[in-house]
Amino acid sequence: MSEPILDAAFMKKLERLSLMTKRAFAGQMKGEKRSVKRGASVEFADYREYLPGDDLRYVDWNTAARLEKLFIKLFIEEEDLYLALLIDTSQSMAFGEPSKLRYAARVAAALGYIGLSNYDRVSVTAFAADVRDLLRTQRGRGGVLPFFQFLNRLEPGGETSFPRALKTFATQAKYRGVAIVLSDLFDPHWSEGLKSLLARGFQVAVIHTLNEEEIAPSLKGDLRIIDCETGESKEMSVNPALLQRYQATLNAFCAEIETFCHRYGMDYLRTSTAQPFEEIILQYLRQGGLIK
Repeated sequence: MSEPILDAAFMKKLERLSLMTKRAFAGQMKGEKRSVKRGASVEFADYREYLPGDDLRYVDWNTAARLEKLFIKLFIEEEDLYLALLIDTSQSMAFGEPSKLRYAARVAAALGYIGLSNYDRVSVTAFAADVRDLLRTQRGRGGVLPFFQFLNRLEPGGETSFPRALKTFATQAKYRGVAIVLSDLFDPHWSEGLKSLLARGFQVAVIHTLNEEEIAPSLKGDLRIIDCETGESKEMSVNPALLQRYQATLNAFCAEIETFCHRYGMDYLRTSTAQPFEEIILQYLRQGGLIK
């Protein structure tokens, strides 16, 4: 790719942001997210009675003098978050200029860079009919280069199978955390795939990636339409009435996904490749509370 996946000025803006979670996840290493564990950190959480072997440094001696009983101070530990980026690389993601895949990769690059800048753990899984390729968990600034290189190498191809691919990822995932799915969701069984992430305990966000031509087609006249994944074709006459029906069908399709996501506590954002992807990060995802 001749164009860098992120430019330096935008990366500087991203360094001031951090990923947000709706609940605490158990981390693996010290980071900047609240953990469900208790330990020695800076934010007071609670007390418990002293047990033999506890560190005397955490005894609250003022309380001990008042109640004549030893209590240990508990603190919220700050640990790293696990961010799983799941990118649809099926053939339908090749559509448009820029392609939906390239657009999704740049959004993923920005989200992952925020995570790596905050010492969160970040992995990438490319999927189509199943998991096609993956970048093992990266952490810290040292992971930025392999992370960007992996995203730059992504190529579209094959059919999509949401249930199989996301179930494979969920089954093999070692940690729980935030899973962000970037896809056009052109698989009628998309809900099964998303449910498998929820069942594994992930906080899920869906970034529904569409091309502007898919949102508002400029087609007209007698055409032969070819499915880019299956090769099936159909002849049709495109007129205003057909485009109106198409628009209603697309709106219903997107509304169904959004309603499903909200019902199950998932974040949903529909994007267009005509929209500057920087706006997705700095405006819409900040408004939605995924980043801060």
